[in-house]
Amino acid sequence: MNYIYVLIAISAAFSYSTYQMTGTDSEGSAAERCFCQVTGYLDDCSCDIETIDNFNNNKLFPKLQKLVEMDYFRYYKVNLKKPCPFWKDDSHCVIRDCAVKPCLPNEVPPGIKAESFKYSEEANTLEDDCEKAEKLGAVDGSLSDATRKAMVQWTKHDDSSDNFCEADDETSPDAEYVDLLLNPERYTGYKGPSAWKIWNSIYEENCFKPMSVKRPLNPLAPAQGNPGGQMFYSWLEGLCVEKRAFYTLISGLHASINIHLSARYLLQDTWFEQKWGHNVTEFLQRFDATLTAGEGPRRLKNLYFIYLIELRALSKVLPFFERHDFVLYTSNDTQDIEVKKLLLEILHFSKSFPLHFNENSLFTGDRKEASKLKADFRQHFRNISRIMDCVGCFKCRLWGKLQTQGLGTALKILFSEKQIESLPSSGPSYNFQLTRQEIVALFNAFGRISTSIRELQNFREMLKDVH
Repeated sequence: MNYIYVLIAISAAFSYSTYQMTGTDSEGSAAERCFCQVTGYLDDCSCDIETIDNFNNNKLFPKLQKLVEMDYFRYYKVNLKKPCPFWKDDSHCVIRDCAVKPCLPNEVPPGIKAESFKYSEEANTLEDDCEKAEKLGAVDGSLSDATRKAMVQWTKHDDSSDNFCEADDETSPDAEYVDLLLNPERYTGYKGPSAWKIWNSIYEENCFKPMSVKRPLNPLAPAQGNPGGQMFYSWLEGLCVEKRAFYTLISGLHASINIHLSARYLLQDTWFEQKWGHNVTEFLQRFDATLTAGEGPRRLKNLYFIYLIELRALSKVLPFFERHDFVLYTSNDTQDIEVKKLLLEILHFSKSFPLHFNENSLFTGDRKEASKLKADFRQHFRNISRIMDCVGCFKCRLWGKLQTQGLGTALKILFSEKQIESLPSSGPSYNFQLTRQEIVALFNAFGRISTSIRELQNFREMLKDVH
């Protein structure tokens, strides 16, 4: 089944023989200790990190940054008031920047607010006919009646489809629009038992940890057993490639978040000024081989794995956005045309990446077993998306929810290849659909991964002469 080939092919490219340590000797520059493994060809494929760096940093990154700053992608609707479904959490951030400021009603473009009616069956049911027709008409005049009805039918299907995240109910009175540009992801001081509990639940309970592995997978936990690392990672070789890929994805996402926090660190906080910038010490604490018992460089390498997964999803979803009657609607006609043009340019460029995997030619397996693996994979990831509602820092919760939904949307795309290929060139699509919330999360999440790759270049330069 195609959905299983994706993870098998990409996971194979990251063969865990690459986890052979070059040592945790404190000799050499800090750059060498952090980036000792983040170079050269990846095992079992023709893809090398330098090619990815060049493709992202010099070509794709600038386009993505421009896209996510446009109105359609800067406003994300999210419910930050949902209670933690797993435990009671009363933790708080240590600095004032943890707060999230939601948008006032008049700050959100009218087309974005109206567009929720395309995807909300409840909203369409509750509105009277005249008001409903007016709001649906405001969404996109080019949509036919059949397309609008398909949106309602899709909602029913979407609730039971192969989604990898439990998305917020956009019709909830607690769901609010947030301007992502005014609430950037950066260091908030969120740490300690609460943060440890979040990551512990993710790694220990949802990353397919074998019973035989006694050492914590959680990087925030104290190292035990063999601190050098090689023996610890040998457990991955005993797992099927899908489960290894799951762990690598989560590790890569965690690494990306840590890079963001190190790159936008609160360097100065007074009543008159807040100064944000790169904190080399914070970066070293998270990724220096000596300070992380040899694991830091592995975490950075896993970042490239999640980058390739999300890049692959963008290359696959192009037909969905290419349909001529699909509009990224804000009610600003000029910008709506511009944003779709830039979006398609990014998707075509993503598809042109020379080192995409040909997953269809690799690894076939038993259909029943593959189906079960997919169900387990999806359920574990859905659990992680629910854990995001337990994050005590609201800004961390915002970006955690967005990035897990973005990765979940990428997985949904990869596992829906046949449905995407069979999409009609126009009109309703009953087999595959993306909500605006998923679209915004997909591109902002990939924008975060792309930013992390770009920030590694900055930290390399800063660390060259640090010993």
